[in-house]
Amino acid sequence: QLQASGGGLEQPGGSLRISCAASGFAFDDYAIGWFRQAPGKEREGVSCISSSGGRSYYANSVKGRFTISRDNAKSMVYLQMNSLKPEDTAVYYCARVGLRSRFYTNFSHQLYDYWGQGTLVTVSS
Repeated sequence: QLQASGGGLEQPGGSLRISCAASGFAFDDYAIGWFRQAPGKEREGVSCISSSGGRSYYANSVKGRFTISRDNAKSMVYLQMNSLKPEDTAVYYCARVGLRSRFYTNFSHQLYDYWGQGTLVTVSS
């Protein structure tokens, strides 16, 4: 299972950290990605981190503002979001890459097999 949490309302320019708690599988064997879906838009990839945490990948829209990290001892993945913009408003989901130990630099949904319930991030003044 994957469960995202930590969303909320933040002002433009502010920061927020969301979390993804994993359970029921060998967490440190799998890469994890963050996706988001804004109202009326398709779900898009935001960031992905390798199983060890040594590699990460970001969508151009968040590069330099968002930082993904993980704590394998706690089975947690985090997304630190800085310099938030209204266009970052979305429901954020975490998902597991389907193949053990694989890491991809694209966000094709077919590469992910388990999806958590999302957490809503609203950026507004």
